[in-house]
Amino acid sequence: MTDPRAYPDRPFLAVSAAIIRDGKVLIIRRAAGLASGIYTLPGGVVEAGETLTDAVVREVREETAVAIEPVTLAGYREMIVRDGDTRVARHFVILCFAARWISGEPAPDLSEISEAAWRHPDELKSLKTTQGLQEIVAEAMAKL
Repeated sequence: MTDPRAYPDRPFLAVSAAIIRDGKVLIIRRAAGLASGIYTLPGGVVEAGETLTDAVVREVREETAVAIEPVTLAGYREMIVRDGDTRVARHFVILCFAARWISGEPAPDLSEISEAAWRHPDELKSLKTTQGLQEIVAEAMAKL
């Protein structure tokens, strides 16, 4: 079965959440795919008929078992990956939410995530992260 997100004819809309709890943010490390080994925020693709806030709540719950309250947008990121022939292999537009933790402790879906932990924003400097992660976290903390 081919991946419908590979070599797309349009960008895919995705969401993520900078979940803040006691001055820390929930950071995950991807276990598979293009971002394997990279630290980032939990999130994923918006499904047809789903609101943005419903999508981010669902994705965070599926990936980490944590319940959240999305508050406001903290920014956006675009991920465009090209192959050796410069064709677009992947294209995502990611809306990043500032969110409050409601309940649950991180229990990552190990098929997608190898680690999930609450980290102080200063710790992000020493990690291999997705581009712009520190700025999104700073914006989320400022908005909350």
